[in-house]
Amino acid sequence: MKNKLFVFSAPSGTGKTTIVKFLLNKIPNVVFSVSATTRKARKNEIDGKDYFFISEEEFLKKIEENAFLEWEKFYDYYYGTLKSFIDENISKGFNVFLEVDVKGAIEIKKKCPNAVTIFFAPPSLKELEYRLKKRNTDSPEDLIKRIERASLEMSYQDKFDYCVINDNLQKAQDEAYQIVNNNMK
Repeated sequence: MKNKLFVFSAPSGTGKTTIVKFLLNKIPNVVFSVSATTRKARKNEIDGKDYFFISEEEFLKKIEENAFLEWEKFYDYYYGTLKSFIDENISKGFNVFLEVDVKGAIEIKKKCPNAVTIFFAPPSLKELEYRLKKRNTDSPEDLIKRIERASLEMSYQDKFDYCVINDNLQKAQDEAYQIVNNNMK
């Protein structure tokens, strides 16, 4: 059996993190990928567990060294997936789960064609807007930005190996479990 990289992506508010946490608890022999970032650690975040916190200078050096599978600058900070983390864990016999944005997932698929990409979609943009409003974590301006970004992200779902529509959390978790389980064989 060959160990695999599983890449999960979805618009904000689709339930991706909840589903991935479910899979991590249910499936043995899996490691969740830790990303590198140039932002400062928040209270209760642990270096090497939540993120690898590195300086911007070090991050830019790693870009030059081609050390990332994918990277992006969000607002004023860089975020990226270190190749060494993925390679090390796969060579140790683990499957690796990775949560990234749509662009990152597509970039990883180009570099790692055997990676399994899974997109989680809301049943509709209207439902997603309802979920984000109910969550009540964004300003009205940020909510509009999230909806616009979600619309763009959903236009890429056909570039993924699988698309799971989260119209019912239990059903979406079961479907994601079957996809991962079938691809581990």
